[in-house]
Amino acid sequence: MNQENLTCKTCGSTTFAKGEVNAVDARVMPIGKTFSFGSPVIYTFCKKCGEVASIKIKNPEKF
Repeated sequence: MNQENLTCKTCGSTTFAKGEVNAVDARVMPIGKTFSFGSPVIYTFCKKCGEVASIKIKNPEKF
């Protein structure tokens, strides 16, 4: 997702940031794989109102 072309659906702002949820309990885990570490999740969100524009799995190859 190209951050330069984003416009917030909620407030119209064009200023976005990215953040990563990386705690062990917050990772996305593959279904049926007991011994996988999963992957952190990256959020792209509006810096003005917090509306989330994108949710992305950081390491999709883990699945």
